[in-house]
Amino acid sequence: MLSLTIDGISVEASPGLTLLEAAQRGQVYIPRLCHHPDLPSPQTARAVSLVYRGGEGVIGDDSGEVFAGCGLCAVEVEGGSDLALACDMVVAEGMVVHTDTPRLREIRQQRLSTILANHPHTCLTCAQREGCSREPCSLNVPVEERCCSKFGNCELRKVAEYVGIKVDTPRYRFRNLPVTKNEPLFSRDHNLCIGCTRCVRACSELRGVGALGFAHRNGEVAVGTIGPSLQDSGCRFCGACVEVCPTGALMDKGVKGEREAFLLPCVHACPAGVDVPRYLHLVARGQFSEATAVVRERVPFPGALGRVCFHPCESVCRRGEVDEALAICALKRAAADGDAGLWKANVPSVLATGKRVAIVGSGPAGLTAAYYLARLGHGVTVFESQEEAGGMMQMGIPTYRLPRDVLKKEVTDILERGVEFKGGASVGDAWLNQQGYDAIFIAVGAQLSRKLNIPRIELEGIVWGVDFMRGVNQGLRASVGERVVVIGGGNVAMDVALTARRLGAREVQLACLESREEMPAHPWEIQEAVEEGVVIHPSWGPKAILGDEGRVTGIELVRCTSVFDREGKFNPTYDSSVVSSLDADMVIVAIGQAVDLSFVKPEDGVKVNRGLIVADERLATTRKGVFAGGEAVTGPSSVIHAIAAGRKAAVAVDRYLGGRGIIDETLIPFEEPNPWLGREEGFAPQSRAPMPCLPVAERHQSFAEVELGFNPEMAQQEARRCLQCHLRLRITPVTLPPEPWLEFNQHQLSQVPSSEGVYQLLDAEKKVILILGTPNLSSDLAKQLSSNPKAKFFAYWEEKMYTRRESELIQQFTQKHGRLPEGNELSEDLFD
Repeated sequence: MLSLTIDGISVEASPGLTLLEAAQRGQVYIPRLCHHPDLPSPQTARAVSLVYRGGEGVIGDDSGEVFAGCGLCAVEVEGGSDLALACDMVVAEGMVVHTDTPRLREIRQQRLSTILANHPHTCLTCAQREGCSREPCSLNVPVEERCCSKFGNCELRKVAEYVGIKVDTPRYRFRNLPVTKNEPLFSRDHNLCIGCTRCVRACSELRGVGALGFAHRNGEVAVGTIGPSLQDSGCRFCGACVEVCPTGALMDKGVKGEREAFLLPCVHACPAGVDVPRYLHLVARGQFSEATAVVRERVPFPGALGRVCFHPCESVCRRGEVDEALAICALKRAAADGDAGLWKANVPSVLATGKRVAIVGSGPAGLTAAYYLARLGHGVTVFESQEEAGGMMQMGIPTYRLPRDVLKKEVTDILERGVEFKGGASVGDAWLNQQGYDAIFIAVGAQLSRKLNIPRIELEGIVWGVDFMRGVNQGLRASVGERVVVIGGGNVAMDVALTARRLGAREVQLACLESREEMPAHPWEIQEAVEEGVVIHPSWGPKAILGDEGRVTGIELVRCTSVFDREGKFNPTYDSSVVSSLDADMVIVAIGQAVDLSFVKPEDGVKVNRGLIVADERLATTRKGVFAGGEAVTGPSSVIHAIAAGRKAAVAVDRYLGGRGIIDETLIPFEEPNPWLGREEGFAPQSRAPMPCLPVAERHQSFAEVELGFNPEMAQQEARRCLQCHLRLRITPVTLPPEPWLEFNQHQLSQVPSSEGVYQLLDAEKKVILILGTPNLSSDLAKQLSSNPKAKFFAYWEEKMYTRRESELIQQFTQKHGRLPEGNELSEDLFD
């Protein structure tokens, strides 16, 4: 270690560190704008001959010229003949460094003045800047001279306030440079660029892509793309450039909500919170077992989910704004199909707690809760009315979508964790009292078909959708006849229609209330039905069953003009003058599902409302120790939502039993991701890999799986399309100037003078809640301390207060000139 002195503070630093890095370790702040902790020295950046700003080429004066840097980090080193740049100078033994002398303060202000001359800065000097939204402007400053929407959270502003803005800083003149808003994900306003080259170095040195460059032109630094557009430049759309930009020159589009949720929408859209970027990265490297382990850290059904999940992650995938969303669900399946069971070796052993938990229902919610509760050491027994575990995954989903060997393998993995399964079980009237369990989780699914009440619904040949699917999945080969009509527009209706085709129906037609655009079935399921010859009749409602000699012969339909009323509630309206009919040997009604709660009696103390169990946000019911979740609480849902409910139930039950409710597992060691992406020509646009499927002509011959899955090479190629948005969250935040805020307490107030001045009060989130001038800072702040409980921080400045006349003159000046007076302008203006 080397010893040096910075501003009188002894600092030890490793050889090779820069003065800036050494000062950082010694808690000494040196201002900077071009330096970033993850990037090489600014002086390593070299100009190119041509860059593009908004598609307009800018030819440089001198290709290869070294970037000079912002100069704000200049310091004085004793024994040196000139100033040194702290971001570039390497430490040496015995160095004595000064970072805050009058000479340095003046030089920094001068260099900042040069930067601000080409950047809007009126808002930085405005006396009303705190809490200002910029629009409307009370001083009528032209819009192009105001700061950008990043004003309240701008690194340039914070550095400028620390360094201090010279009174004679030139007024900004709008340069009308290109503003690019038609590119995916990011916008770029070249009028706000200060030429720090951070984005250029992040793209080339941190990511290895090199889509950005800079050119020297007429003494200025012009930053832009190396091609007319981001795609032409080979951009990987990782967002590193936006992350390191100190101004609003580079901005994310459509920012909303929490930062991490915005940047990683795939993770946050997943109800179970699966680490999507991590497992996609492993798939891209061909590490399928490792990828499966990552998925299993959050869900115990990777293979099943890879086939039946409705993948909300894909609808928000940021790659979709570039070209097409990643096939996230299919890649989960690819990982599970290629799994060699590596995760099992990393499952830790557990100690038995002596607690017993009963779970009613062996669907995805029940089995997920069972898995995690068993992993926490509790004795778990799952009760299921059917002989096999799996719930509606077993009885409701057709095998051409979810092969039973895939489901059985994953159910077996759960039961082998120490879960007891009792199939064909009848819970009975005394299920809450006599089994000796410490907690119960009700996780029954929506196993009943909703009924339809129209004339002659009792005729032979009328079948209910859920019952139909259960029978088929239990091996009961129903005789469907040649002509089948399905009533309903949801996913069950699509499954019923395609199952009927496989059972021999020559003609399958489907009628639903909704228009084609309103149909609740997933678009890909509707498309699959159409591909397999199902004829869809949207906007038709069932009016009456047609029959002869006690058997169905068809169905009469009436035109549905709207499904929902103005408040968005289900309230169909019809045009009774428009009717039609369809011939049928069988009509299968699939208009919805309901939960069978007949085993819950009033005396059990578990409240039921409108056919669903009432549970709070912790899934606790109105009876102590009894929890409920999944479709038993929400009504018909999805597999992934049921799994999420099972996870939530495991947490709640464990806490109720005295545990900490920590269910997350580490089944593979976390590996710090490599920030280097490398250049890949043709990365965008690049189409999503199509899913290989069984030919349509072969699908009706059996219940063989339709989607065949990616082979390893296809999976790796598709996974490489990932933008790796998670890498952006690994970028080190910049060190901002020390804040002027002091904790608002008696000790800090004892240091405040009893003089004129102005003070600010801030809340716990450091948002300004009060700005006030006073003839006595100490006295006024003491009153605020005793009367303003929201105030947690404060700052004050000793300043002679304006007289009323001075305030009036300032207001007159700003109304006339559109800005605040500088220097002696106010006195000169009086004589105009």
